[in-house]
Amino acid sequence: LVRERGRLMKEAGERNPGLMAAVIGMAVEALQAICREASGPTEMQSVQIANYNAPGQIVISGEEKAVNRAIALARERGARRVVPLPVSIASHSPLMRSAADGLHQAVSAATIQPASVPIVANVTARPIVTADEIRQELVAQLTSPVRWIESVQSMTQQGVTAFLEVGPKDVLTGLQKRIAPEAAAVNVESEKGFAQTQG
Repeated sequence: LVRERGRLMKEAGERNPGLMAAVIGMAVEALQAICREASGPTEMQSVQIANYNAPGQIVISGEEKAVNRAIALARERGARRVVPLPVSIASHSPLMRSAADGLHQAVSAATIQPASVPIVANVTARPIVTADEIRQELVAQLTSPVRWIESVQSMTQQGVTAFLEVGPKDVLTGLQKRIAPEAAAVNVESEKGFAQTQG
């Protein structure tokens, strides 16, 4: 499914090229208003918030002209920094609609078991367990914003006091420290590193 998701996103990006940009130091409401103002008349000419990464760090995504308009407006209206991202697709935006349709077919055909541990879904920032919920999340996530701030907050409200990030680099660990600084955070890049966390 991961491979098929990547293939479908690449295909959608070739059909509908887009842009993404990180906006630093701007209120969510102000950036939402900019996205509405910068969007064209159709869904495929729009820009929207793609990632609520951390307080003061939000990513926008969408059609190239709309994103460029939003970048200019954000700079004019006081964003501390706006950084275009080195990507050729508009993740978490309507430009991924065809990828979502294709992934829906693949997910429907796949065997998916209920989760033995609840998964906090980034689309809703709520725990999901059933196979149907997981299928819906996998598809919706392609065109919906990643609600990372709310996801971390949801976990801490449920009593989570420590986060373990598995994978290269420590981007999520850094974001988590800004969202919930009271919680412990560890990044593990290798099996050896994981073994060290057990000691």
